[in-house]
Amino acid sequence: MKDQPDLKLLATFLAVVEHGSMAAAAATLGYVPSAVSQHVAALERDLDVELLVRRPGSRLLLTGAGRSLARAAGELFEATARFRDAADGIARREVTELRVGAYPSAVSHLFPGVLSALRPRERGVRVRLIIVETHAGLPRVRSGDLDLLIAYRYLPEDPPTASAELALTSVGHEPLVLVAGPRPGRRPLALEDCLDREWTSGLTHSPDRRLLHRWAGELGVSPEVTLETEDLHSMLAMIRAGLAVGWIPATLLDGERGDAGVQRVVLPPGSAPLSREVLAVSRPGTRPPVADELVALLTRALRGVRA
Repeated sequence: MKDQPDLKLLATFLAVVEHGSMAAAAATLGYVPSAVSQHVAALERDLDVELLVRRPGSRLLLTGAGRSLARAAGELFEATARFRDAADGIARREVTELRVGAYPSAVSHLFPGVLSALRPRERGVRVRLIIVETHAGLPRVRSGDLDLLIAYRYLPEDPPTASAELALTSVGHEPLVLVAGPRPGRRPLALEDCLDREWTSGLTHSPDRRLLHRWAGELGVSPEVTLETEDLHSMLAMIRAGLAVGWIPATLLDGERGDAGVQRVVLPPGSAPLSREVLAVSRPGTRPPVADELVALLTRALRGVRA
């Protein structure tokens, strides 16, 4: 027996099984009946087993081996067809699963609406969403573990940056809002009212902390950061409790609660508003159409965030 059966012989054999005779199979395949008979005989020699019982004037009968081979060959050709369909889809950059990494506030405040609009499952695509910060997600894009990373950067010189390994698409700029805890009877709250209060920001060398220092230096002020954390929800909780002042991404204030529990600080005239850039990161040339649609929906959602 050969290690691999001849697929042409198997296809002829299945045609004979389906149509019940050599002549009918030959008409379907465009062969002469003798060629079909030769194919079946060659397959029997290769397998060293009788597949058909040939009785003059009666319908061909399958042996037990013939029935087993017909089932196995049918499964083989069905699997081959599925493989070809999948390969064609891959060539068109279609995928059945998209692995997306995103920073926590994007997952909680942007992705629910975006995935509802995209409806990937209805199109046979599964989006596997993984919460990951930008610095931890970039190596996973390079390794191929993530197909797409929704990242951010506070300063233009910070990573991620485009390279031979990373392709970047700007999704937009997410506004940052300076907020403090509510102070009854004091509306609006000016920056000068906050300078003697405690501030919250990221760790000493984190991007948002460096952005805060750059902004403060341009205004000639020196806010005192006493609560250092990378968790934006902890920052917001401390601000709502009246314990600190800080810059918060607008998406965290744009949900159901809105500005409840915080007061927006009025900036001095000429003071430029702050933002962080949101980026879609992937490997060059690998982004499927569904990922492009997801990025477009994220871009639209970010435009709708109130500054």
